[in-house]
Amino acid sequence: MPVSKKARPQSTRTPRERVRVLITGARIQKRIQALAREIRKDFPGEPLHLISVLKGGVFFLTDLARSIPGEVSFDFIAVSSYGQKTHSSGQVRLTRDLDSSIEGKTVIVVEDILDTGMTLRYLLRLFQQRKPKHLRVAVLLDKPERRIAAVRADYVGFSIPNEFVVGYGLDYAERYRNLPYVGILVLGPGLKKKPAED
Repeated sequence: MPVSKKARPQSTRTPRERVRVLITGARIQKRIQALAREIRKDFPGEPLHLISVLKGGVFFLTDLARSIPGEVSFDFIAVSSYGQKTHSSGQVRLTRDLDSSIEGKTVIVVEDILDTGMTLRYLLRLFQQRKPKHLRVAVLLDKPERRIAAVRADYVGFSIPNEFVVGYGLDYAERYRNLPYVGILVLGPGLKKKPAED
């Protein structure tokens, strides 16, 4: 009697996620060096105070700070705009304030990405009330198609299409921040809708 072969169970695995490189690490570093020269040219010899928006802006802040000659200090702030939701609520909440006063300082707000602009509008209003000498904005990525609030950055690394990006500080469910490049996240079928960036 022939031995019957066991039927192989059909795989139920679906391709989950993949990241397609959008901006290489080398291009990012080259552009950051150019932004650093531009910022220092605008404020020659002046102490600069960089403020990073946690968590995504940390990579950009550290590389930018190391590229700017002269006196540079920095601080961190954290806000929440959509909590556990997969889309921006439009409501921005301060979750970690600055450690020191910015009154009389030349402040550069350092953001990973400018998307809807709701977070940046909130931060600029907050910081203007604290009377800095100058207030400027540097963003690594600008996604103008998604803009809701009427805000703009003074220094822009790259203008990008309306795609969900990860890497170089940007995350999806707290993953991918450590990638040395910026990539477009491609989700497999059946996965949850991509969360909104802000």
